[in-house]
Amino acid sequence: MEQEFGRNTCVLQEDEKIGSVKIADDVVAMIAALAAMEVEGVAGMSGNMTNEFLSRVGMKNAAKGARVEVLQRKVKVDLAITMEYGFNIPATCQRVQAKVKSTVENMTGLEVTDVNIRIAGINVTKEK
Repeated sequence: MEQEFGRNTCVLQEDEKIGSVKIADDVVAMIAALAAMEVEGVAGMSGNMTNEFLSRVGMKNAAKGARVEVLQRKVKVDLAITMEYGFNIPATCQRVQAKVKSTVENMTGLEVTDVNIRIAGINVTKEK
């Protein structure tokens, strides 16, 4: 358990009588990545990582394409996403930013100051 706390963590809650609640940065990154993938028009994170692929490789890889920086309870999120062909990129990215901000804030209590998105690719699926 102690080596788990060797990762970058942020204290969410501290109480001398009960103890403390900490969250690892990569858990915040996973929350951000999963929230982004819930938005229609997002094919996956950093390449062609789809939900089906995630179920095969495990949720540990869900944070691929997401990086967070947590400093004094403020979070900066950087995402590399693959878009589905045919979706409006600015509108979809605005929905991703809003979804990631609200999800991370609601689940962690931290304040999200930035959600920066880089379009890493476009997923073009051929119809059979």
